[in-house]
Amino acid sequence: MGDYNVGILTLSDKGSRGEREDTSGAMLRELFNTLDGYRVTDYSVIADNHSLIIATLTRWVDEKGIDLIVTTGGTGVSPSDQTPEATRAVIDREVPGLAEAMRRASLIKTVQAVWSRAIAGIRKESLIVNLPGSEKAARENIEAILPALSHGLYKLKGGTADCGVSV
Repeated sequence: MGDYNVGILTLSDKGSRGEREDTSGAMLRELFNTLDGYRVTDYSVIADNHSLIIATLTRWVDEKGIDLIVTTGGTGVSPSDQTPEATRAVIDREVPGLAEAMRRASLIKTVQAVWSRAIAGIRKESLIVNLPGSEKAARENIEAILPALSHGLYKLKGGTADCGVSV
């Protein structure tokens, strides 16, 4: 359907200070770089800070035109978890079905998935998807929506083929 550039943004206070290895971001980079039609062009580990997340997401969409931004971390209920609020502040439209699909897949594995506050949404022609911070949960969540991503990105970029038609 297309060739989409991907940004991976890890939200971790400890990771941003070099006190924790970013295994979820590394896994996502490897995954997307092995998939046809996707190319990771940006990757960063920053503190789970509302203003910093907003600034990074805005820059990646408005200045770099990244097609798909996948965040990892900051989606729980800890006082420092700011990712959903920051994402909501920059998106134009929410795509609740993506977050619902991820939570549904996670609930099959663990009841703790009920604590996820992850969202997905659109800013301009870019899709932003929040994933959990653990490598295992991030993998489970992205795998739940991966089959639908290329079609959604195609439509987001103005593709005109009907949803039931393979392009």
